[in-house]
Amino acid sequence: MRIKLTNSFLGRKAVLVVLSIAATAVTAYADPVLVNGNFEQTLTPNSSEFGDRYPSQQVTGWSTDGYNFVFTPGTADTTGAANENGSIPVALWGPGNGSANGLTSSPAGGNFLALDGAYMTGALTQIVTGLTPGQATTLSFYYAGAQQYGYDGATTEQLEVSLGSQSLFTPVLDDPSHGFTGWQAESLTFTPTSTSEVLTFLAIGTPDGLPPMTLLDGVSFAGGSVTGVTPEPASLVLLGTGLAGLGGIVRSRLKRRA
Repeated sequence: MRIKLTNSFLGRKAVLVVLSIAATAVTAYADPVLVNGNFEQTLTPNSSEFGDRYPSQQVTGWSTDGYNFVFTPGTADTTGAANENGSIPVALWGPGNGSANGLTSSPAGGNFLALDGAYMTGALTQIVTGLTPGQATTLSFYYAGAQQYGYDGATTEQLEVSLGSQSLFTPVLDDPSHGFTGWQAESLTFTPTSTSEVLTFLAIGTPDGLPPMTLLDGVSFAGGSVTGVTPEPASLVLLGTGLAGLGGIVRSRLKRRA
């Protein structure tokens, strides 16, 4: 027995095919892969300097050659963090050591980093994969300004953030002596040029000698399906091909009815 396929049936089938192609085109985005954006994974569970200068402590996924520290909850203004010199631990001014500046853990909770912006500065880096060249992606994080315990004087803190060759800057935070600026939510949009690029955070602080510390936590990328992002060229070609095919079927049916 033969089954006659009507134009109506073929039309509906074509529409379903094109909708499937469209869905594939819209979702054909890569999600950027970022490791340990909350800094919870460390080599040891202690507050300390980390990276090339202090190899006994590492923060998984991240590299640095600067004077940078990881603080576990409740230690920044109390016991402080061990450093490479093995001398007095590095701490931040806060309620735990006599400054009613409101120093708190970040909104992300858990560990956070303190990057020295004026002494032996060095970038915090990670290679991010899963990027789509030409497709904008948004990086979000929390940052704050603080001062190393034992020093006096107003400071400023800022971050230079780079993805590949593109660099953007956070607003400058003004911090009074023994102060804490409070955590700030920041989002920066980058357009990568390759599928894998180096993400960099570099602290910029003033003045030299009054250790300005820029705090960082909760680093994350928005996925590839960010609202308003233009589909990648290959997806547009795929979608256009499907729509052209549907247009041909519709024109054919109209001719038959004429």
